[in-house]
Amino acid sequence: MPARDRLLAVLVAVLWGLNFLAIHATLAQFPPVFAGALRFAVIAVPTILFVPWPKVKVRHLLGYGLGFGTGQFAFLFIAMDTGMPTGLASLVLQASAPFTVLLGAVFLRERVTPHQLAGIALAVAGMAAIAWQRSGHAALLPMILTLLAALSWAFGNLSTRKAQPDNPLHFTLWMSVVPPLPMFALSLVMEGPAAQWRSLTTLGTPTGLTALAGLAYVVLIGTVVGSGLWTTLMRRNPAGVVSPFSLLVPVVGLTASFLFLGERPTWPEVGAATVVIAGVLLGSLRLAPKRELVAV
Repeated sequence: MPARDRLLAVLVAVLWGLNFLAIHATLAQFPPVFAGALRFAVIAVPTILFVPWPKVKVRHLLGYGLGFGTGQFAFLFIAMDTGMPTGLASLVLQASAPFTVLLGAVFLRERVTPHQLAGIALAVAGMAAIAWQRSGHAALLPMILTLLAALSWAFGNLSTRKAQPDNPLHFTLWMSVVPPLPMFALSLVMEGPAAQWRSLTTLGTPTGLTALAGLAYVVLIGTVVGSGLWTTLMRRNPAGVVSPFSLLVPVVGLTASFLFLGERPTWPEVGAATVVIAGVLLGSLRLAPKRELVAV
């Protein structure tokens, strides 16, 4: 993996780590599934009108949209709305990395080298240590929902890898066309039109304005910039090499939650976060050029 791509992967991790603060602000105003639908709807409309079709198979676009978009954010937003702490959510969601490596090996026949496995194991051990420290702050259901969000993200990663879009940004934008309708329908069933309407008619309040700022960050930075860069990296590199960088997201998320939300990490958590970084670096290294297996 070239040094340039590693720097881009780190940048995406920072953007996505801060994304959890924006989600926290958004969920203070909007019902969770409705918030997810709005996130993608505001991108979908201009995409359909102005962005060229990304020239990929429809099934790959649907897979990315349903996995990375619908599944991940429906589960994540509900989890955070039902009590998942912001910093801990940023940690548990990164279970998508080992999920992606496993699914990539099974479905895409991607090679997983021993040192990559060692790096991922080291990073996962660091994540597990942080989760153990923080487990007293989250109930079982939000934890399970966040793990389901991570699994959905992993399936989205595989669709991206299979799609091989010529223009990753166009592909990312068109992915946003998939989630709004199923998420709006799910919101109507779970949350009801009254809750949706109330969240829209109170946008002039301080909470509403802060939520709008959070939604803008999630849409422009988290989705357009972050997901566009991530799709580019997944197209240029094997999924098992790129995905471990997502383990840096909880380091940023936990730090930001400490600084802005008062979620204070313990020294063992700080040490475990360092282990996560070491594992990501080890898991991304290539000891020698090898020919990649390509799924047919």
